[in-house]
Amino acid sequence: MGKKFFWLALLTILPLTLILGCGELGKVDQGRVISADKAKKTITIIKDIKHELGKPVYDQLPPLVFVLPTDPAEMGPEPKAGKLMELNHKAREIVIFDDAAQNFKRIKYNPIDEKEGVGLRSPLVAGKKFPVVDRTKKAITVYDKRKGLLTTFTLPEEYFAMPDNTFGFGDEVRIYYKQPGQASRLMNISETDIFKK
Repeated sequence: MGKKFFWLALLTILPLTLILGCGELGKVDQGRVISADKAKKTITIIKDIKHELGKPVYDQLPPLVFVLPTDPAEMGPEPKAGKLMELNHKAREIVIFDDAAQNFKRIKYNPIDEKEGVGLRSPLVAGKKFPVVDRTKKAITVYDKRKGLLTTFTLPEEYFAMPDNTFGFGDEVRIYYKQPGQASRLMNISETDIFKK
């Protein structure tokens, strides 16, 4: 009877000790940065609800706000914000996040030029910043590096009053946190080369 009680007690107490010893596990969210406030040290993201490698879906509302990690060592390159959620060249449509409406907006565009299979090292994009908004020619050039797609298009004139980052992809980030809204670690997926030594 004594041996049975000993083993039963051990099997009950050991898992509890391990759980309590490890502390609270955190959570991870991944998303596209739509705004960054340097003064408040916060970023706002649209969460990727699909979690499928190479095929993110950014359409979950409301946006999530995170305070950046207090320790700079827990954060990679500073994330860049952009309101462009999707560039659908087959439907000739872009999807942006509209700050005023706090919702997504689909806008049809007229293509001017389109190049597929454009890699990161191509002279067409290497060392260049996108989007390129030419308000004189009423042309916007966007590079979707995931699709290898370089597109120049035009929109109705009222859209050219919007800031340039309306038509740019924000960086994709992965955030680890224990307290909602306070990032413990942040990885800028767009700017981090995990294979670089």
